Amino acid sequence: MSPLNLQSQLEKHNAEVVACRKCPRLVKYIGEIRKKFPDYWCKPVPGFGDIHARILLLGLAPGRYGSNRTGRMFTGDASGKFLFKALFDLGLANQPEGASADDGLLLNDVYITAVARCAPPQNKPTPEELRTCMPFAEHEMSLLPNLKAVVALGKIAHDHYVRRAGGKLSEHIFKHGAVHAFSGHPSLIDIYHPSRQNTQTGLLTMPMFKDVLSRAKTLAGL
Repeated sequence: MSPLNLQSQLEKHNAEVVACRKCPRLVKYIGEIRKKFPDYWCKPVPGFGDIHARILLLGLAPGRYGSNRTGRMFTGDASGKFLFKALFDLGLANQPEGASADDGLLLNDVYITAVARCAPPQNKPTPEELRTCMPFAEHEMSLLPNLKAVVALGKIAHDHYVRRAGGKLSEHIFKHGAVHAFSGHPSLIDIYHPSRQNTQTGLLTMPMFKDVLSRAKTLAGL
């Protein structure tokens, strides 16, 4: 597929993501947020990044005050601040911060998406909502021709990718830094989610995070 056709396919896919209204609980929840904050995005959030990416970052769901507000993955909250700084330090982004969807941030060899696309109450999508939404991420993966490594930001992302790759959860257990190989699918590497809870408690530090991302670069041949 030519770059122009690939870009067109991703734009079509993103439009379908934004238009989705399949989960009544989530539609109601983000609708209530919009009533309080009319300037918020408050729609499903599409993925973004380099269409030639060799690394995919797979998160959980938009944060209420982050990408649900800005309309771009991991943008506008503490998780994104931590993530983009790490990507910049490793040469995977052109700037260390992402504050808004039009701030000029560009990713290098990285594409970011999530299992769920709508901000959920208490940051906890239901299993049914995750199953309903995961096909969007699966389709994105099929559209990225150079993908070599998937970084699971947390256990839920890990579990859904293992299932997608035809693996067994009993054989592929989530562990920070663990690498999982699958036949016919990009390798998976696990990393703790850069949530405020994980970073402020010290469960995840910047050196830990960058170490795993560096290993992802190696897996991807970067």
